Amino acid sequence: MAKYILKRVLMAVITLFIVICLTFFLMNAVPGNPWLSEKTPTQATIDALNAKYGLDQPVIVQLGKYLENLAHLDFGTSIKMQKDRPVLDIITTMFPISAGIGAIAISWAILVGVPLGCLAAYKRGTWVDSLLRVICTLGISMPGFVIATILLHILTGGIEGLKLFPTMFDGTAKSYVLPCLALGFYPMCYLSRQTRTAMLDAINQEYIKTARAKGLKNKKIIFKHALRNALIPVITYLGPQIAFTLCGGFVVEKVFSIPGLGRYFISSIQNRDYPLIMGTTIFLAAFIIVMNLIVDLLYKLVDPRINLAKGGN
Repeated sequence: MAKYILKRVLMAVITLFIVICLTFFLMNAVPGNPWLSEKTPTQATIDALNAKYGLDQPVIVQLGKYLENLAHLDFGTSIKMQKDRPVLDIITTMFPISAGIGAIAISWAILVGVPLGCLAAYKRGTWVDSLLRVICTLGISMPGFVIATILLHILTGGIEGLKLFPTMFDGTAKSYVLPCLALGFYPMCYLSRQTRTAMLDAINQEYIKTARAKGLKNKKIIFKHALRNALIPVITYLGPQIAFTLCGGFVVEKVFSIPGLGRYFISSIQNRDYPLIMGTTIFLAAFIIVMNLIVDLLYKLVDPRINLAKGGN
């Protein structure tokens, strides 16, 4: 186990290095600069700003200095969004807001999606199964901003007498409801579909046939024996999905004006705030890598037969 974790940590460092380099070069390859706006400053001012933030140097030199600072956990300072404020300070301030909404969203998605998938498998071929498949297909097909817009229209006054929630996020308990519903709807539907597929596959295995031959009730076979093996592909999906959800639903945060990390990430790209783009990208990549490691360890917990030392076989 220790060797496996060490190997994964080394792979994580290499992966992060590649992500940093690719993001840095691609970011600098995009036309434009942070100083372009409706009132574009003079060329002399632009040159002075580039010199101040080291943007006048070759890209490879900028990357070298960035990696050197990053080794000391210095993510730089924002050059546009919150000028001269440390990027790490921005991330640590905004992430808890996104994580709070994301945690609620992913929790209800799991608590609803997995049982619905089990129910669809248990009621396979009935109207219940057909109805759940239609709902889940619609949920997977519709983008997050469509779900958010529908919820806003229906539950914030678009329909007379149904102004139940505020249109914008203000930190109150009510303002959490719609963003959490919109953010968790897609993973809930996907989890339901994936659980159903995995359950149906598990039901056809030999050990399930043996359990039936022993006279065990169908409900017990489905929800106790089959579910455990069916959880492996579900856990695989949850790893990166939890990371993305906790770091903020980019579109959902924009729709509900949530001052979270996802909204700041979009704004940093629009404003060419290079240090903030790099900081949020590295944070998200590191989070996904950590979640993938946790997923691999959960495989062992769910199915003790899995040998991590042999790549999970």
